[in-house]
Amino acid sequence: MILHRRRLLTATAGLAGTALLGGCDRFAGTDAGRRTLRTGEDANLYVQRLLMSDTTLAREFPESMISPWFKPNGSIDPPDTAYKALAANNFADFKLKVDGLVNTPLSLSLADLRGLPSRTQITRHDCVEGWSCIGKWSGVPLAEVVKRAGLKPQARYAVLHCADTLEYASADGAWLRPTNPSAVREAHATHVRLAAAGDWGGSPTGTQNGDANDDASEGRRAIRYYESIDLFDVFNPQTILAYDLNGKSLPVSNGAPLRLRVERQLGYKNAKYVTRVEMVSTLGGIGEGKGGYWEDRGYEWYAGI
Repeated sequence: MILHRRRLLTATAGLAGTALLGGCDRFAGTDAGRRTLRTGEDANLYVQRLLMSDTTLAREFPESMISPWFKPNGSIDPPDTAYKALAANNFADFKLKVDGLVNTPLSLSLADLRGLPSRTQITRHDCVEGWSCIGKWSGVPLAEVVKRAGLKPQARYAVLHCADTLEYASADGAWLRPTNPSAVREAHATHVRLAAAGDWGGSPTGTQNGDANDDASEGRRAIRYYESIDLFDVFNPQTILAYDLNGKSLPVSNGAPLRLRVERQLGYKNAKYVTRVEMVSTLGGIGEGKGGYWEDRGYEWYAGI
């Protein structure tokens, strides 16, 4: 009898999955929670890599199953000055930087990216909060971009740097260092506007409380969202830098102008507002060294589904 892959993964990492989907914010903030999540993550990663090759695809769906509204969450209207300027000009001046451990650093406009080989896929987005949506994504495979830059032998991870500021740090340390992910969301509700029912993106140039990039004069440093994946997922055909959703350019609320789609992992891995792809040998020294904004605050790095 052949077990369905999802059932096998669920059985292997069930405890970690339960923690993530049922009150993970509280659980992840405890010592026991962190130990459990690390154990579950190791099992999840091991079993997925055992069962899959780097070309194994997540399930794709017919157009008839596309969700009528693709729920945005997290940041939906970045207040950063640089981002607002790009959005005001319909991202005509946007450039994606590709650097780090590459032979040829790149700076690619949206037109450049749209001129590269593309992929369209209809997939399901599974959020750690427990909801799902099906959307039609079009974009350039990350592998195409990385191949053009040329990887150096020591490159092991792609780090996706994003435009949205989620908190600040001062010279004396972080202004706020929460012990669990929900604390960030609650404490920064004043400048990180969360998605609301019926909201499809709001004003592309809107802001919450002034300009998040106006931090230098106040002696503070913006802490922006970031994520990372290893080469196994970089070269998966479904790992794309998406510029279209459901046949139209990405709305601001869903990550315009560019977001990562890595379809075999949970939603927080699918970073929005991507501005830079940095190839590195280690995740140490980036953020707090755990591989992502939420990972630095207790979530697992390999969020496979």
